[in-house]
Amino acid sequence: MLWIQAFHVIFMVTWFAGLFYLPRLFVYHADATDAISLDRFCVMERRLSILMSIGAALTIAFGLWLLWHLGLSWLSGSGWMHTKLLLVVGLVGYHGWCQVQVKRFREQRATGSARYYRLMNEVPGVFLIAIVVLAVVKPF
Repeated sequence: MLWIQAFHVIFMVTWFAGLFYLPRLFVYHADATDAISLDRFCVMERRLSILMSIGAALTIAFGLWLLWHLGLSWLSGSGWMHTKLLLVVGLVGYHGWCQVQVKRFREQRATGSARYYRLMNEVPGVFLIAIVVLAVVKPF
């Protein structure tokens, strides 16, 4: 069980690294004007989104494995787990938003400003704080 937890956390860190860095690339990409930079950002974003997606998939896989080991006991009296899972669903939605942005930049259809992407870059931090507090403190 501890090995499963360890790999769940390792891949969560991998996933979050991508979630923090990819929107930062969007900031720089939105400000770029020359063709070489635009192409370079498209390559970087595509590669990072692939690695980030692998981290997400493995985080979720190991998380489901942990839930399977817990059995149905996690369903009763663990409001923190329900909330954490709801936040993970929201994080998957944010991940999807990132994937859409990668495609829009690749197709030169991105409309967000650098400021917009800076604001969106803060979203995973909020999720990270909430999820870790719920998992460690188990406040309810």
